[in-house]
Amino acid sequence: MLPVFLHGLGRLQSHWHPASFKRRTLEKATSRTKKKGRQTRTPPLTMAASASSSLLSSRSPLKLTSLSSLTWKFPVSVSLPRHQRRRASQVFVVVSMDAKPTVLVAEKLGEAGLDLLKDFANVDCSYNLSPEELCTKISLCDALIVRSGTKVSREVFESSGGRLKVVGRAGVGIDNVDLGAATEHGCLVVNAPTANTVAAAEHGIALLTAMARNVAQADASIKAGKWQRNKYVGVSLVGKTLAVMGFGKVGTEVARRAKGLGMHVIAHDPYAPADRAHAIGVDLVSFDEAIATADFLSLHMPLTPATSKILNDENFAKMKKGVRIVNVARGGVIDEDALVRALDAGIVAQAALDVFTVEPPPKDSKLIQHENVTVTPHLGASTMEAQEGVAIEIAEAVVGALKGELAATAVNAPMVPAEVLTELKPYVTLSEKLGRLAVQLVAGGSGVKSVKVTYTSARAPDDLDTRLLRAMVTKGLIEPISSVFVNLVNADFTAKQRGVRISEERVILDGSPESPLESIQVQIANVESRFASAISESGEITVEGKVKDGVPHLTKVGAFEVDVSLEGNIILCRQVDQPGMIGTVGSILGEENVNVSFMSVGRIAPRKQAVMAIGVDEQPSKSVLKRIGDIPAIEEFVFLAL
Repeated sequence: MLPVFLHGLGRLQSHWHPASFKRRTLEKATSRTKKKGRQTRTPPLTMAASASSSLLSSRSPLKLTSLSSLTWKFPVSVSLPRHQRRRASQVFVVVSMDAKPTVLVAEKLGEAGLDLLKDFANVDCSYNLSPEELCTKISLCDALIVRSGTKVSREVFESSGGRLKVVGRAGVGIDNVDLGAATEHGCLVVNAPTANTVAAAEHGIALLTAMARNVAQADASIKAGKWQRNKYVGVSLVGKTLAVMGFGKVGTEVARRAKGLGMHVIAHDPYAPADRAHAIGVDLVSFDEAIATADFLSLHMPLTPATSKILNDENFAKMKKGVRIVNVARGGVIDEDALVRALDAGIVAQAALDVFTVEPPPKDSKLIQHENVTVTPHLGASTMEAQEGVAIEIAEAVVGALKGELAATAVNAPMVPAEVLTELKPYVTLSEKLGRLAVQLVAGGSGVKSVKVTYTSARAPDDLDTRLLRAMVTKGLIEPISSVFVNLVNADFTAKQRGVRISEERVILDGSPESPLESIQVQIANVESRFASAISESGEITVEGKVKDGVPHLTKVGAFEVDVSLEGNIILCRQVDQPGMIGTVGSILGEENVNVSFMSVGRIAPRKQAVMAIGVDEQPSKSVLKRIGDIPAIEEFVFLAL
């Protein structure tokens, strides 16, 4: 059957309204009827359709879509309401034989990617659209592809009228896409995280060597008519220590190349497996050791709440005097004002930056104008090969999503049936927070490889689909220390890519299956812990939780039973069980205006060791945490952000 597209469902690029019938139809032939009730014959390969008066009397325009697939036309007899009827009119309507989806490419994309898209869809390349123009155009599109320059806001998704099915970000970062709005409107968002890896690593090495040998400054000097050989004496890379901060794809490639330059390479990444680093001759170390011993720092960490302005006055003060810094990651990981102060003080000898907190940076920026700073305008992925690779990767992801295939590079949560989500919602939250707690308990330098999730339930296995819960545990484990966005679509792929094996076990209980789950337990094996009491008798970091009155609770840490709501943040303390401990810790927090939401103590036996779990609304200052740690009866403690 040939598709006829009317009232927002079709392929005609026009807004059709009875009042402007003559202006807006593509082709029209008007014929006078010689007698009432005369019928119009339609030739072969045509079809007649009669529109009801209730439809055509609406003042709302009938939205029609893309012209790119028009192939056939046929006359349609249209019956108008009496007050709009002048003459019986015959309208030629064009029909799409293929009904291809339409993809709007809003920023320049490599030809290889465009060719892939054109094999499957109608492609509309419209660059430099204003927000208003994008919102107007988007209702005609099934997919949208952007780079970093186009903001895909909530208004864009609302303007799509539900037609937009996928947004493709040709690159890694998705700061310019409203993920929440995308999910609410059932739109999948995919990115291209791998194609520019080598380009970014090469640019990092280029900045490293150019900085060490003052290439940019010497070039500007000689072009200004000067010859200052003595001023631009550089430093050698051979034998110097390079600390790679973030040992993901790009960081790993930078390390490989730096080893080839004769550098001693160390790395800090709380998630990277130690054996992967050792395989290329890199030692994983703590954050403090990395910044204290490095001659050069190369930043490749994601921008997360934990890494925002992580290079600040406090951490610059810990660095070796004369350190040199390269950043091709995210501008926000450096406190730029603090970097200027460190440069002026001689703590940092030089910096080479490809990314900035605000892009483009202000022209009068003290950092940009500093004579010891080399800058480039976010060129990390700007090679011809990388651009083509990104184009192909995003085109394949978008086409796959339009075909209904699972996208491994999806970055927003898929829509879940309402009844399933309603029932599992508190357990979804519990799963993610248990993952976040568990990974924060892992000591720096330990690689997470083996995770076990245990579900305790009275329901039969066939009545409990744990894929969403497993995905949320994975999300909690990976997102706090990575730039990857994890959801049901890409959770298993993301875990496998990082060498993490997540196994599941179900413990079947007797009793009523009204509640989906009794408890969820997350265990991480073969790692060291920042909080020794979190290690269970079997040797794994262990956290367990339940849902009580719809609220997720932490009920077990290691071998210690606790009961604290998983809201805000948590302080865990191992202490000698003695009177007054709750009051002492509570008083310290109260004096600093830190509100305590819950407090629970689990102990082995009276007057023996106990673990106190304290829920706090705010993050205590370092001085407050130090005061808690200085209490004689406190043997260890850890602050965990949820």
